[in-house]
Amino acid sequence: MDTSSSAIFTKNFAALLFDMDGTLLNSMAVVERVWGAWAVRNGIDPIAFLPSVHGVRAVDTISKLGLLIDPVQEARDLAEAEIADVEGIVEIPGARAFLNALPPEKWAIVTSAPLELAARRLAAASIPLPRLMVTGEDVSAGKPDPQGYLLAAARLGVRPEDCLVFEDAPAGILAGKAAGARMGGCRCTAAIADHGSVPRALLAS
Repeated sequence: MDTSSSAIFTKNFAALLFDMDGTLLNSMAVVERVWGAWAVRNGIDPIAFLPSVHGVRAVDTISKLGLLIDPVQEARDLAEAEIADVEGIVEIPGARAFLNALPPEKWAIVTSAPLELAARRLAAASIPLPRLMVTGEDVSAGKPDPQGYLLAAARLGVRPEDCLVFEDAPAGILAGKAAGARMGGCRCTAAIADHGSVPRALLAS
């Protein structure tokens, strides 16, 4: 990677924080299969319902529906089904190359997925596990609450306002902004990998 080329970012960042689904990998096929079947079983129109599941914890999504079911148990069952189904999961183009170029102590993943599911999907997409990953199990309030991004910044030993967050879902974007971080987008990963440049402060660390 050519670090002498012009920097993509005008600000030096202390760390990069990534969402997972839709940002580093594409798991849409699995979400449509597992969540779509769950919606049908519970008398919900899957076409109208599926957009609401992206970027947030399953337990939070289910709790908002007001169904006479146990949201915690349903979320566990859904996670098990998603862990068993990884067909069609692929990396977002450029994600693996970009992450491999970063100092491992300078980036983290902040996902609404539970740890086992996150690890399973990353492996399916051949994306390296980070040294630090904050999952839906690590927080008491999921996205759009900023708790996950605040926790990741604290564990990396940096200020959230010195971080760049990569997100694709509205709830995640709100979470990153509420944490005080600068926001990127899921397309930035591929752009940086193609351009051949990462933030200079990260490479110099």
